[in-house]
Amino acid sequence: MQTRQLGRSGLQVSALGLGCMGLSFGLGPATDKQDAIKLIRAAVERGVTFFDTAEVYGPFTNENVVGEALAPFRGQVVIATKFGFDIDPATGQNRGGLNSHPEHIRRAVEGSLKRLGTDHIDLLYQHRVDPAVPIEDLAGAVKDLIREGKVMHFGLSEAGVEVIRRAHAVQPVAALQSEYSLWWREPEEAILPTLAELGIGFVPFSPLGKGFLTGKIDEKTEFDKSDFRNTVPRFNPENRKANQALVDLLGRIAQEKQATPAQIALAWLLAQQPWIVPIPGTTKLHRLEENLGGASLQLSADDLRQIEEAAAQIAVQGARYAEAQQKMINR
Repeated sequence: MQTRQLGRSGLQVSALGLGCMGLSFGLGPATDKQDAIKLIRAAVERGVTFFDTAEVYGPFTNENVVGEALAPFRGQVVIATKFGFDIDPATGQNRGGLNSHPEHIRRAVEGSLKRLGTDHIDLLYQHRVDPAVPIEDLAGAVKDLIREGKVMHFGLSEAGVEVIRRAHAVQPVAALQSEYSLWWREPEEAILPTLAELGIGFVPFSPLGKGFLTGKIDEKTEFDKSDFRNTVPRFNPENRKANQALVDLLGRIAQEKQATPAQIALAWLLAQQPWIVPIPGTTKLHRLEENLGGASLQLSADDLRQIEEAAAQIAVQGARYAEAQQKMINR
C-alpha cells in the first residue's frame, strides 16, 4: 500500500483509508463487534493506516470498536474522529442538532479519547459547520487542544470555501472531508482549487457513491429499514434505474482493465490529485480486498480522458441528501 500526505500538513496515511461508520451505524444492523474488530485488523494487515470514525456513529459505539480494534497497532495508524452534533455526554443521546461551542468540543474530545483508548486524536474534524458558532472560535478551541497534545491535526467536513479560509487563518486545516466521486463532482467547482491553494488534503467519503458505483445495487435492491439510503432521493428506484448508465460505464472500463467497477471508481479518484485519500467503507473482507486493489490500479491519461468524455454525457438523477440533511451542509 502506497502512502500519501494530506496537503502540506505532514500527515502521512495510506493511499486508501477505511471508513468505519457502516460497521456500527447507518447502513442497516450493526456488525457483530468481534467481526468488526477482525475486519479493521485485516485492513491494518493489508497496509491501511488511516481509519475514520465519529462520536455520532452509534452514538459512541463506533469509536469503542475502532479503539479496541486498533489498540495493538496504535503507533502505526492514524485515527480520525469528529465532533459537532449535540450529543448528551452522559446518556449518549443524539439530540438532533449541531453543537460546536468550545466547551462542548472539549467534552467531546475527552469522551472520544476515552472511547478510543488513546491519549491523542491524530485528526479531529468538525463534522458539520455550526452556524451558531463563529468558525474562528471553533478553530481556536481546537488550536488549544493541539497545544495540549490531545489533538494532532485539525479537519473540517462539508465546509464551504469561506469557512475553510477563515478556519485555516486561525489554525491550519490539514484535511477537508466531503463527498466526492464520479457521481458527485460538486467539489471540483470551488473546493478543490481552494484546497490546492492552501495546501489542505482532501478525504472523500462515499467514494463509491454509497455503494451504488460497485454495480451491486440496482432499482430492485431493497435496503434494511434502518439503512439511511432509504431517505436519499438519489436512491429511489426511478433514480437508481436512471443512474445505471454511470455504473455501466464503469463496468465497460473495468472489463478492459480486468478490474471491477469499484476499483475503477477509486482509481479515478486517486488520479485526480496526489493529496486525495478516499475512505471507502465495508463490512465484508472480500469487499475490503477488492477496494484495496483500486489503489494499485493505474489509469493512463487516455483512460481518464475516455472516462471524462463518457461521464460528461450522463446526467446523474436525484439529490444526494434529503432536505433536512442538506440544510446541515455549508457551501
